[in-house]
Amino acid sequence: FFFEMAESSKVIHVRNVAHEISEDMNDLLQLFQPFGVITKLVMLRAKNQALLQMQDVPSAVNALQFYTNVQPSIRGRNVYVQFSSHQELTTMEQNTQGRGDEPNRILLVTIHHMLYPITVEVLHQVFSPHGFVEKVVTFQKSAGFQALIQFQLRQSAIAARNSLQGRNIYDGCCQLDIQFSNLDELQVNYNNERSRDFTNPSLPSEQKGRPSQPGYGDAGGMYSLQGSGARTVGFPQLGNAAAIASAFGGGLPPGISGTNERCTVLVSNLNPDRIDEDKLFNLFSLYGNIARIKLLRNKPDHALVQMGDGFQAELAVHFLKGAMLFEKRLEVNYSKHPQITTGADTHEYLNSSLNRFNRNAAKNYRYCCSPTKMIHLSTLPQDVTEEEIVAHLDEHGTIISTKLFDMNGKKQALVQFESEEQATEALVCKHASSLGGSVIRISFSQLQTI
Repeated sequence: FFFEMAESSKVIHVRNVAHEISEDMNDLLQLFQPFGVITKLVMLRAKNQALLQMQDVPSAVNALQFYTNVQPSIRGRNVYVQFSSHQELTTMEQNTQGRGDEPNRILLVTIHHMLYPITVEVLHQVFSPHGFVEKVVTFQKSAGFQALIQFQLRQSAIAARNSLQGRNIYDGCCQLDIQFSNLDELQVNYNNERSRDFTNPSLPSEQKGRPSQPGYGDAGGMYSLQGSGARTVGFPQLGNAAAIASAFGGGLPPGISGTNERCTVLVSNLNPDRIDEDKLFNLFSLYGNIARIKLLRNKPDHALVQMGDGFQAELAVHFLKGAMLFEKRLEVNYSKHPQITTGADTHEYLNSSLNRFNRNAAKNYRYCCSPTKMIHLSTLPQDVTEEEIVAHLDEHGTIISTKLFDMNGKKQALVQFESEEQATEALVCKHASSLGGSVIRISFSQLQTI
């Protein structure tokens, strides 16, 4: 393995990165996010390369070990990774954007990998420990979501930049890229979620019928939906389709509108001899939290599934329509019932600890896809063997290949079946089953080969 020859470093060198960097930046972050916190990212545009610094060496080693066996690619283009000869990225290299080397009390902040909405309150909370923040203006530009933050003292701005550059506001996302602005004074006309003058609380919140910051471009849109309740800890659940859209890198998957409000889904053409509520839960919980499920006694091949919200229901309808399960092609449509009434034959899952979207909702949305031939197993026992995994799953179909690996010190596996239907059956029957004393989690993987 090359990473034993090269000296290990927390800095990873990535080659063959495409030119349209702003999108690639998010994709690049997504490739390495699972292995640990990324503290810095420098794009070397002229060379189609990038340097990426992980929080520590073990995270970088895990990433490179994983990508020796799995070819990383961004938008269908293979990228090549190795340890950098740098042990550390200095902030000087960070500044290849070329702008704002001259210290100033106004900072220009760009937020990369923005999975949660960022408001003036959130920014104030992050920056005010370094000194008195006078004004904050936020706006949306082609480079992404940006903010201008004016401190009372230049020294405070320098301290904030030194301390916060490259850090994440939330765990694993919303990374701060901070430069000095060349403006002398921020002009703030309104105090609202997009701009605020902390020295002048009496400003109006909005001029009727006009965007609040004509000079800076309207920062409204998708990020202003999260009110002042934003907290600088990971959100337990993303509250709206706009925030979820940013979980998909800024746009929803093709065919998803994000506007559906119907939570209940009607599934038909099931195999009544082999299906039950828990198996349906295992499949539909890939796309959102499940509130309740009801098999229709008078139509044994029909079931109702109530999802956590309309967006999750839309994902389920979109990705599961036409999927094969137990030799039947599923029909998945919105139900005319807004919710399932509780009753003797209704299974409740609202408080189930197996719901997948209570933590890391953004990450789970990103992994949503139609059924594939490859399943991903996690929360495995540390001493599990490939033979035990095969023995646990092979009743569901022909296993083509398996791979066991470590991710952040935890055992995970990929298992490839001959067909999507076999992989789907294994998932619905064996997600949340017990293997060697551990309750295992199974989802579909979008990797084509192991």
